[in-house]
Amino acid sequence: MNILLVGSGGREHALAWKIAQSPLVTRLVAAPGNPGIEAVCELRPVKADDAEGLAALAREIKADLVVVGPEVALAAGVADRLAAAGIPCFGPTAKAAQLETSKAFSKAFLERHSIPTAGYGVYETVQEAKAALDAFQPPYVIKADGLAAGKGVAISPDRADAEAEVERMLGGRFGAAGARVVIEEFMDGEEGSLFALCDGKQAVLFGGAQDHKRAFDGDTGPNTGGMGAYSPAPVFTADLVQQADERIVQPTIRKMAEEGAPYRGVLYAGLMATTDGPKVVEFNARFGDPECQVLMMRMAGDIVPYLLACARGDVSGLPAPAFKPQTVICVVMAAKGYPDSPLEGSIIRGADQDFGPHVQVFHAGTKRRDDGQLCRRRPRPERLRRGRRHRPGPRTRLRRHQEDRLARRLQPLRHRLAGAGAGLTVSAGCGRLAPWLIPRTTKMTTSRASSTSPTTRRTRRRPCVVSPTPRPGGS
Repeated sequence: MNILLVGSGGREHALAWKIAQSPLVTRLVAAPGNPGIEAVCELRPVKADDAEGLAALAREIKADLVVVGPEVALAAGVADRLAAAGIPCFGPTAKAAQLETSKAFSKAFLERHSIPTAGYGVYETVQEAKAALDAFQPPYVIKADGLAAGKGVAISPDRADAEAEVERMLGGRFGAAGARVVIEEFMDGEEGSLFALCDGKQAVLFGGAQDHKRAFDGDTGPNTGGMGAYSPAPVFTADLVQQADERIVQPTIRKMAEEGAPYRGVLYAGLMATTDGPKVVEFNARFGDPECQVLMMRMAGDIVPYLLACARGDVSGLPAPAFKPQTVICVVMAAKGYPDSPLEGSIIRGADQDFGPHVQVFHAGTKRRDDGQLCRRRPRPERLRRGRRHRPGPRTRLRRHQEDRLARRLQPLRHRLAGAGAGLTVSAGCGRLAPWLIPRTTKMTTSRASSTSPTTRRTRRRPCVVSPTPRPGGS
């Protein structure tokens, strides 16, 4: 079969890598793709939000299936256009994708159907948003309503900081995405990402992961699109997963169908494990990035039958997806200055070398220069925060809460990494490879996905987010 993959990030590279392994695939085309994706399939220069262009390309290659990766494509109505052309698409329509593209829509949907989430309010002016803070207790959770490349969430420790965030968001920081803000109750607990493959009527769970969005060592920097992830996530106990499936995932798919917006594709449920059970933090209408990278490396077997079944509207005949038992870690190597003002054009060296069978390098935001050098691609203007830098003194922002929460979240991982092998992916987006979730005095160690000794390679030693107990011989 012929498959068209839409997107150009690390998520799409991981999907291309996995799809290309399927014996069902005759031809795989990615649009627009990136240098890493080009190594596993052919590329076409069609933008991810060009619905008409992608429909034309799908007809040209006689695509049996189109797999949509990024949220911008969903918001642009790519799935709608393909449906009109009679081409099966893995990805929800623009109406169904509002679960991600509008936080106000998503919160109202959850409230209508009594699906557990935090209390909230939606505000369009600075004056009413500031006044509404009286109804909430610190820390304050403030979100831009629309798509903000994973950076539209702020957690403010006090009233003054919350009012400043409101002014920034409603003052144009995120453009049209910040025309409204959602203010939520703060939920205390451990957060994780649960995924489900959906056919419009029902859902099949597709594993869980835990990502980390704050930049800088010690989890002290600004929110980013994601600095790394690992799977499986210890927070997802069997009991928690069952509760989430019964109270959140299945009701969401049923109610979306009842409201005339059947949801086909992957549902990413960002959940908080609270003392009252799992609650929805937010929904995404696509695989997470970098969560997709760890899920694709962990999945055992062929992913294409699942993607096709979702697109055709019937997953009932498929077995539950199987995953390898090993832990997989994704490290995002970001350009200097990310996320506020990332350095453009920095050379990426070493990404093409062979790191062994248990390490994959996935590209995001990369391009090839005319001389063949791999470098950082110029970011899209809407993803730049022009003229704004992260404010000094980041530890003043929920310092104790964030550090205590980080310690609670990662303590199970310390023991897991100390006692078992871990898979490793690297999302290349800068000019150096540095260890993350690796003891600062050790060499970078690949996944121990087999009984053979892990391969080690020298890297620059840098401070890291957490220092798990070194394995024997690791330092």
